[in-house]
Amino acid sequence: MKNMLLTGLALVLLTIGFTACKNDAPKNEQTATQTADASVVYACPMHPEVTGKAGDECSKCGMDLEPVKANAATGNQYKMAFTSSPAVLEAGKAATISLKPEIVGQANTPVALDLHHEKKMHLIVVSKDLAWFDHVHPEYNADGSYQLQVLGQDQKFKDGRGKNELMFDKGGDYVLFADYMPTGAAGQLERIPLAISGTPYKTVTFSKEKLSSSVDGYTVTLAPEGGKFMTNNQMHIAGTVMQGGKMVPAESFENYLGAKAHVVVIQTGAEHYLHVHPDVEAGKLDLHATFTEAGMYRGWLQFQTNGKVHTADFVINVTEGKAGEMNNDDHGHHHDANGGHEEGDGHHH
Repeated sequence: MKNMLLTGLALVLLTIGFTACKNDAPKNEQTATQTADASVVYACPMHPEVTGKAGDECSKCGMDLEPVKANAATGNQYKMAFTSSPAVLEAGKAATISLKPEIVGQANTPVALDLHHEKKMHLIVVSKDLAWFDHVHPEYNADGSYQLQVLGQDQKFKDGRGKNELMFDKGGDYVLFADYMPTGAAGQLERIPLAISGTPYKTVTFSKEKLSSSVDGYTVTLAPEGGKFMTNNQMHIAGTVMQGGKMVPAESFENYLGAKAHVVVIQTGAEHYLHVHPDVEAGKLDLHATFTEAGMYRGWLQFQTNGKVHTADFVINVTEGKAGEMNNDDHGHHHDANGGHEEGDGHHH
């Protein structure tokens, strides 16, 4: 049975969920026939509020429910403490960013993080206008923090972008989304606004939809069922990855951070964030999405071939729709990802 790992936030004003389409094949026999201990609680690893019994699926993302970790219900709240050296970051100047996970009210208690898609912390960095995007991974430091080097304009990346280094060519407003999973707890997301001094970037306004993106010789296209994205309906989205006019074979997609592809979607204004991992088969991305808020969104799809990560970018225009307006009978076996948590409250949806 195919499942897609999903991380992100279900939002009060926005609910958008991507899940890889699954076939109708029966569940893995071992999973379907296992005997559940009545005292064990099963929950979705990405939506801990969704519970059930062994063999059940999450009603929000379709993942198999798993036994709840012993200390997952401790009630701890987490936050990400942010510091930098120097305290004021300037475009084109070298610096160090430090992110330290803490338990609210217990700042001196060490917080261990689990590996989550091969890293203990994923940091999505965008300009507030969403014209600029980077996906990096701070490294663990002996004091319990995770550090990220900011390079000066005269420095070069040691191993290319997207690793443990960052560079701000222009000043202005940016937003950091820290995605992490404390050991024994649900996944967390912290939204951190960041002002960079220096000559500011020229703000870009995205008002025209862009559903086809060319990157490094690849053409990546998203095609919503019915020809448009709309609210209040579960949208079926067909994605394709082409090269030289041909569909990219499945074996060309290499493992990148524990998945064949990553999709990040952020609403304009950089207020709301969702990070998903679709399944890729023979150049096809089979996705579902449910929007509850009309407006413009930016999306980035990352995949790796021949050791290189490619980032395709999109602009998605979601129009107002009525419930049931889109006929999804042919895809009734899929699950949407509705929820109701405020952005930044630490719950992944």
